[in-house]
Amino acid sequence: MPTLSKIHPLETRASTGITGLDNVLHGGLPGGHLYLFEGEPGTGKTTLGIHFLLAGLKVGETGLYVTLSETGEELKTVAQSHGWDLEQPGLSIFELVSADELGPEAEQSIIHPAELELSETVQGVMKQVQATRPKRVVFDSLSEMRLLAQDPLRYRRQVLALKHFFARHGCTVLMLDDLSARTGDMQLRSIAHGVIWLHQVVGEYGADKRYLRVAKMRGIKFRSGEHDFTLDTGGIQVFPRLVAAEHHKVFHAESVSTGNAAFDAALGGGLARGSNTLFVGPSGVGKTTTALACVYTAMQRGEKAAYYLFDEGLGTLLPRANALGYRLEEAMERGNFLISTLDPAEVTAGEFAARVRHAVEVDGVRAVVIDSLNAYLQAMPGSKFLLLQMHELLTYLNQRGIITILVLGQHGVLGEGRQDIDLSYLSDAVVMFRYFEARGNLLKALSVTKSRTSQHATTIHEFRLGPDGVEVGEALTDFEGVVAGVSRYTGNLALLADNTAPR
Repeated sequence: MPTLSKIHPLETRASTGITGLDNVLHGGLPGGHLYLFEGEPGTGKTTLGIHFLLAGLKVGETGLYVTLSETGEELKTVAQSHGWDLEQPGLSIFELVSADELGPEAEQSIIHPAELELSETVQGVMKQVQATRPKRVVFDSLSEMRLLAQDPLRYRRQVLALKHFFARHGCTVLMLDDLSARTGDMQLRSIAHGVIWLHQVVGEYGADKRYLRVAKMRGIKFRSGEHDFTLDTGGIQVFPRLVAAEHHKVFHAESVSTGNAAFDAALGGGLARGSNTLFVGPSGVGKTTTALACVYTAMQRGEKAAYYLFDEGLGTLLPRANALGYRLEEAMERGNFLISTLDPAEVTAGEFAARVRHAVEVDGVRAVVIDSLNAYLQAMPGSKFLLLQMHELLTYLNQRGIITILVLGQHGVLGEGRQDIDLSYLSDAVVMFRYFEARGNLLKALSVTKSRTSQHATTIHEFRLGPDGVEVGEALTDFEGVVAGVSRYTGNLALLADNTAPR
């Protein structure tokens, strides 16, 4: 995305230096205005301000960082932690209160009287702007100015004076407020051209989650709602909220094979492009292996596949796949199989959606597996958010013509028919996996309980994992109670184990 783009002949957009945030703002901040960024300490306001100034340098715009809350050395330390250099031509740091001014001999002038002290602060900023002529200014932070004012009317008057002064000099200004001296007034929000809130959610376990929201932005459209972001080495990365309606793509509707003719027949012809299929069943029943078989078949057709693994590590998944004849390491080396092991305590829903989008739009992936939704649920603040985010993500994948497979585990080793969350209504097809007992053995069965894209079979089939991968047998017409987990044999049907040759 370009750093500057025309809005109309008299106004340009100023990049924030953060691609995701520019996307939320549909191009960046309208230049020449004052903006308020609010957030508690630790939400990344200082880092965002440095992003903004460095982005200006790249397009030839000088910058000024005015600090009341941190020293210049502290700012440089923050920048160095991200690999940035603040000692560049065109970038200035102005400390409103230096170490000398905090000495005992200056105590009286700093604390009393408030009117004189605030006036000197504002005048100091104006003199620095006149001396350096910056196009971008970051003012950090307003809490100290509010404390100096000691009166809402005086505070508002001085901020208005700064706003008009910056406007006359053509500056785009970011004012940072850490909310530590909040008095409950909404005055500054009405003065600012735009307001962006930065939030940090502290959970009981795992990394803190951060998100931002554009509360106000005059004169431009922006993407509303909450947008996840991360603060790590290298700066801030914003993940715009996914809106599926913005990403529709024309694709050829067809059904493709799962790699097993009997499974294809049960599904009514195979997996339909632009649809998602839910594999649901107890632990160990074969959901993950069946999903691997489907994506391995897709790779044999020359398509790329992405596998997002929340529950299992590569150390157990790859050997198990190799034992079934799926050479995933070779596919990974060729770049046809993109597998990501994710920690649900560390990744947010917005970041995960951004990863999936990148795989689809940049890497050219045509098949996606999410394994499993149980672990993905743990990354969310509540099931309501999971349903909303997952609905948007699945709609996006469907509109891009992607074959999506979701894995959902049920409680208990044998399955109690109960699960943490019901996503069956969001799924285009549902495949149910079950254990059943026959002839003193614990066997496995599958059945397709729903399909929006085809006329699926209503029969229940035995299946097993053999040396050739997934094997699906004949319909279990001589058994009753398989789905309920209490099977009863009523005939002479041959089972897969009865034959030496795999079906």
